[in-house]
Amino acid sequence: MAKEKNNEKQDKKQDDVQKNKNIAALSYVFILFLVPLLLKRDSEFVQFHARQGLVLFIVELLAGMVSWFPVFGQLLMLLLLVVSIIAILKTLEGEKWEIPFIYEWSKKINL
Repeated sequence: MAKEKNNEKQDKKQDDVQKNKNIAALSYVFILFLVPLLLKRDSEFVQFHARQGLVLFIVELLAGMVSWFPVFGQLLMLLLLVVSIIAILKTLEGEKWEIPFIYEWSKKINL
C-alpha cells in the first residue's frame, strides 16, 4: 500500500516535469523567469527553476555593473551565459540541476 502511494507520487512528479519542462526553461532567460514564477505556482519543478532563475537574474544585473572592467567583466558575463545555457539544457532534459552558489540563495526565497 505504501509502495503504491510512493509510486503515485513519483508518477505525479514525472508528469509535472514532462508537462512543464519547457516553461521551466524560461527561468534562465534573463527577466523571463517571471513567466514561470507567476504562471505555474502549483508546479514544484517549475518553482525550483524559477527561484534559481530569479537569483541568476539578480547576479546578472550585478555582474552587468562590473562588466565595463576590460577582462574581468566580460569573463564574468560569459560565465553567466554558459551557466544559463547549461541550466536551460538540463531543464529541458527534466533535471533539477542545483547551480553552485545560486541554489543556496534560491532556497531562501519563499514566494
